[in-house]
Amino acid sequence: MAILRIKEIRKSEEKDLNKKMEELKLELSKERANINIGAPVTSPGRVREIRKTIARILTVKNQRNQQPKTVSEKVKATADKTKQPKLKANVESLKGGGRK
Repeated sequence: MAILRIKEIRKSEEKDLNKKMEELKLELSKERANINIGAPVTSPGRVREIRKTIARILTVKNQRNQQPKTVSEKVKATADKTKQPKLKANVESLKGGGRK
């Protein structure tokens, strides 16, 4: 399977990404098995590229899950950030008046 670039991954649908992820995981396990039994490695950088592609797919999937889908969700997300409780500092400890 060809290594996917981030632009290609972002254009893909969720079900296509899941299918590609399974294929890559299978290929990775086969490559690791070949390495462990001592078979000659056809492409030494292949394992690294497969791992990177899997990480790219997971990153895009997580980004899609974190994005608000509607305008009201966006407004709610920004409102939650502004309503965070403020930390109150102990004024006396800052002035040094507590110890003598």
